[in-house]
Amino acid sequence: MRLDKFLKVSRIIKRRTVANEVSEMGCILVNDKPAKPSKQIKVGDIITVISKTSQFQYKVINVPNKNISIQEAQTLYEKLD
Repeated sequence: MRLDKFLKVSRIIKRRTVANEVSEMGCILVNDKPAKPSKQIKVGDIITVISKTSQFQYKVINVPNKNISIQEAQTLYEKLD
């Protein structure tokens, strides 16, 4: 699954267009490397989201084949401290 779609489906970022823009600006890292929106995400990848004031890391646990419910979205990743 593409990075921008994964960020939207997992509800880490609410809109795919926003996820696309943020990753184009270099604020999304996958395994500590800047990632484009088309980067393919797989289980075990570490996604880092950098904002102006903080940084969040997520470990990909599951990659869905389609859109899922809001309740299931949190099962796709584990938030790292």
